[in-house]
Amino acid sequence: MSSSTEAIAAVSQRLEKFLLTQAEELSGWGDEAQTLHDVAAGALRGGKRLRARFLLAGFRACGGTAERADAATFVAAALEVFHAAALVHDDVIDNSDTRRGQPAAHRALAGAHAASGWTGDAEAFGRNGAILLGDLLVAGSDDLVEAGLEGLPAATAQRARAQYAQMRREVTVGQFLDIAEEAAWITAPADTHAERALRVASLKSARYSVEQPLLIGAALADADTAQRAALAAFGHPVGMAFQLRDDVLGVFGDASVTGKPAGDDLREGKRTVLVAFAREALDDDGRAALDATLGDPALDDATVERMRRVLVDTGALDRVEELIAGYIADADRALAAAPLRVDALDELRALAAASADRVT
Repeated sequence: MSSSTEAIAAVSQRLEKFLLTQAEELSGWGDEAQTLHDVAAGALRGGKRLRARFLLAGFRACGGTAERADAATFVAAALEVFHAAALVHDDVIDNSDTRRGQPAAHRALAGAHAASGWTGDAEAFGRNGAILLGDLLVAGSDDLVEAGLEGLPAATAQRARAQYAQMRREVTVGQFLDIAEEAAWITAPADTHAERALRVASLKSARYSVEQPLLIGAALADADTAQRAALAAFGHPVGMAFQLRDDVLGVFGDASVTGKPAGDDLREGKRTVLVAFAREALDDDGRAALDATLGDPALDDATVERMRRVLVDTGALDRVEELIAGYIADADRALAAAPLRVDALDELRALAAASADRVT
């Protein structure tokens, strides 16, 4: 695997082959099955391939060999298919309209229902179809993992399989805690909100998006205990910075760049660290006013702008930016004496910076 660019190109090629295989399997099952495939292909289109990049970086950092490059490519592609499934389900949960500048999967399926002139509730069809689409993508990710692990030493395959399974369990629990926060937020003491939001960020994003992909790559390279510990110490703070940047973009991001409407996280009622910090700084009346608007899907642009102003004026945005900088500094310190390949450290640092400084 000679370069990061070539490795990601190999992952993209593996995803294309995956879609071709899926299309062949569904080809004899009618136009409706083809619709499902088309939306699946859309769910896999675009994105930064972040999880694949971290997996491959972990693989290289621990001395992954050229003989196992194909295995790493398969499993990296599996992460991207699993992530597509997670996004499909996430958009159903959040009732999101768009993803990466295109209709979310449940919206695309609802649109196909309407365009075909079918009977029944198009929106219900879209939601139900998207749940099944996500399940199908999860099954496809399992297939890619097993194909990648075939032929590896049994102990290596078992470690990689176990790490992958742990990632799946953690992100599912993290997703549940995320939606639970919307119900438990008001009853929980205000001074615990930031801690609770960070707990969700750790499971749903930091460990899932960065730390676990690194450790899966390490498992494929037969990393030792010290290497695994170094990657975990680096990966978790990078993942936290990634999620906090995502929280900022969800409120302050440019819709033409992020592909999602500006302020969407406010309309969806996301209980983020950014919001928790603002609530800590507000008096009772200000907190009640923020709570009354947070999660209203009908928020107009003027109200979104007023809520943004609150997040700035309370110092919440500055506090989150300080947290992001602190996490990246922690990650950099973790690499200082890490027993990893020296030629891989620059790649890891570049990925960390891209995670914290991104605009999409």
